[in-house]
Amino acid sequence: MAIENTESQMRKGLLELCILGIIKKHKEAYPSDILEQLKGSKLVVLEGTLYPLLTRLKNAGMLGYRWEESTSGPPRKYYTLTEEGDAFYNQLRTTWNELSAAVNTLTDTI
Repeated sequence: MAIENTESQMRKGLLELCILGIIKKHKEAYPSDILEQLKGSKLVVLEGTLYPLLTRLKNAGMLGYRWEESTSGPPRKYYTLTEEGDAFYNQLRTTWNELSAAVNTLTDTI
């Protein structure tokens, strides 16, 4: 069994939580900034993965956005959490804390 596949699936499962957390922390975020934050935390994600996820979250009412003109290219889309997105993030965070504690309890060998 290849560990890389299992690691990839685990990361994908937590990606929504991480993206929503980044946006919540910064109040709003530009996609390349999200990618940079993920990379800095060793969660390397490609643009081709991020953009569809942002679109899906936006279409589900979790994210809003605003356009800002850029002096170095096309306008930039900055994402923000909606009230629904904030509540969803809080639920995901609670679920993660419970799962993390359970996994740690079951896998701690000390």
